[in-house]
Amino acid sequence: MSGHFGDRLTEANQQTGTPLCMGIDPHVGMIPAVFGNAAAEPGSPPAISAIGDFVMACLERAIGTVAAIKPQAAFFEQQGPDGMRLLQQLGRAAIDAGLLVVMDAKRGDIGSTSTAYAAAWIGHDAPFPSDALTINPWLGIDTLEPFVARADATGSGLFILNRTSNPGAGDLQDQIVGDAPLYTHLAKKLAPLAAARAGAHGISSLGIVAGATWPDEAKALRSLLPHAPFLVPGFGAQGAGAENATSGLLRGAYGWEGGLVNSTRGLIFPETAAATTLADWRTAIDATIAENKAALNSPL
Repeated sequence: MSGHFGDRLTEANQQTGTPLCMGIDPHVGMIPAVFGNAAAEPGSPPAISAIGDFVMACLERAIGTVAAIKPQAAFFEQQGPDGMRLLQQLGRAAIDAGLLVVMDAKRGDIGSTSTAYAAAWIGHDAPFPSDALTINPWLGIDTLEPFVARADATGSGLFILNRTSNPGAGDLQDQIVGDAPLYTHLAKKLAPLAAARAGAHGISSLGIVAGATWPDEAKALRSLLPHAPFLVPGFGAQGAGAENATSGLLRGAYGWEGGLVNSTRGLIFPETAAATTLADWRTAIDATIAENKAALNSPL
């Protein structure tokens, strides 16, 4: 794969035939009992053992079948130091297996603090290794500079929170400033940064988060950001179907490109995964991955 994140993303879309991204959020109350007692005291040996076995089993099913994984840092942080070690191990194992890792840590701060966050979370050699990191830009565009510099230096990507999938997103993002909503003003600020970082396939290393629950907005954002990869939450369990989830993506020779459509609960916690054996659980996960891939491909 190329050293440029946008190229690696496009190649992952093409090689797996999908934009599907597996969110790995170890909700302790949802992890099947076949893995152990994940709901034990946070950070305790039983909890860490069960969570570790679960997330590594999810990774095993993701390799070669989805374009990326997206671990949510919060679910590891709540387990304390051993939970964060699990996150390190998960990121390293995925990268070693050739799978893209988007760390969903939503960092954002100013000055030297941003520089420290960037060093911790961006790049294959970071303490928490990744191919890309989610970033909160709402303190101002200047706060992105340390993250952009680190991403440029390591061939990594960034996904900037732009039009998010949560119901209250419009409280701020939809506010009209001048003659346009605030999220479009942010997109216009990001457009030259994204264009300057387009790779050989035309996809930038600087992308945005654009929720699947807002398809019209995603189409508008694509017109403003033709080179930016989109990270699309909200597909599946959060209510958005495949047509909406792909509304901001690009059509390529092998299917949808130009981003990642994330599913977490719909992939790693399917109803049929209340299995009594690991073999049954693997079968259930493989089936739901195949179903989601087929659903995303159906608009083609």
